[in-house]
Amino acid sequence: MDGATRQAVIATFHHREFDLRQLRRLKRAQGAVVSCVVPTLNEAATIVGVLAALRRNVLVDELVVIDSGSMDGTRDLARAAGAVVYEASEIRPDLGPATGKGENLWKSLWVTRGDIIVFIDGDLRNPHPRFITGLVGPLLTRPELAYVKAFYERPGGGGRVTEILVRPLLRQFFPELAGMRQPLAGEYAARRAVLEELPFPAGYSVETTHLIDFLRRFGVHGLAQTDLERRVHRTRPLEDLGRMSDAILRSVLARLPGELPSAATGLEGGELERPPFRAVLPTAADS
Repeated sequence: MDGATRQAVIATFHHREFDLRQLRRLKRAQGAVVSCVVPTLNEAATIVGVLAALRRNVLVDELVVIDSGSMDGTRDLARAAGAVVYEASEIRPDLGPATGKGENLWKSLWVTRGDIIVFIDGDLRNPHPRFITGLVGPLLTRPELAYVKAFYERPGGGGRVTEILVRPLLRQFFPELAGMRQPLAGEYAARRAVLEELPFPAGYSVETTHLIDFLRRFGVHGLAQTDLERRVHRTRPLEDLGRMSDAILRSVLARLPGELPSAATGLEGGELERPPFRAVLPTAADS
């Protein structure tokens, strides 16, 4: 089957499609609990504004910051803003050390209680309650959906790594995901039951590998995306983007069939990969 044939239509929404009052009724009827997780590393300049915007959305039951060892007061600011704050290294230290965004997200599964989990980046400069509404809305209104990514207008375009590396890789090797407009978006929501079945690379490649692993395990029809209109965040230097690209490329190659995974071992930027939460939970000692 060629790539054109395999391309799928991914359910696509706009945040304005969802009425907050209706979502509240659906959430209550379903008995759903929504946890919002913000991974951070030195986000003192933005974290208070991000948390204030998220707290304004009545769908959020639990607001949690998972920090990677910030040195700029991020954790104190987050606590003062009403979040429950953890250092990632202090959650299940018996499982061994790792650092990175993916590590923070994986560790959040140990300390949150929601059956819907929303991830929001901590460096947003235009945070808004609509981010929660637009991401949770599809999960509350469409029970067949399980994983919802954001897409948006970004100053200067769609993101350098996204357009130069990730979308071409997906079009070539995983064409079912070609319709995902911003696969590296740091804002997304998923059902806990799904997240517990996915491995989590500790660093930069977690968003890309989630989509690939979700596709393989659950199929494309459980994926969705929502237009959140506009997102402004910190621009990363090229050196950081180079490391990110190395990690993503290695992780994607490792998920291809045939002989290509062996080539990935020669790339820089390999990441420790945490196993699915459910694979660890049955045998792990209580924390």
